[in-house]
Amino acid sequence: MIVDLPWPPRDLHPNARVHWTRRHRATKKAREAANWLCPIGPLDADALNVTITFHEPDKRRRDIDGMLSNVKAYCDGIADSIEVDDSKWAISIRRGEVVKGGNVRFEIEVPT
Repeated sequence: MIVDLPWPPRDLHPNARVHWTRRHRATKKAREAANWLCPIGPLDADALNVTITFHEPDKRRRDIDGMLSNVKAYCDGIADSIEVDDSKWAISIRRGEVVKGGNVRFEIEVPT
């Protein structure tokens, strides 16, 4: 199962110096978007294998842990949608090719 989401806003980056209310609004918006855009309903699973592929919007240097923390609200929104807590996910992280506008792809598998 694949979920494609837009590149997260700068306000969600842990190094962004934004007011807490602005960060809260961006987090809430991203979490709701991930919940709504996730085509998967509740899953009957105790654990998941999730591969997150970052298709960056440009060739700027970004560290992978910053990108991962940028999508925490997305992970929470998907977890809300599929009803499997993200603490039960085995996460793999990859960099994809540069794509205009950027996006983040979540590939979700139920382990056998």
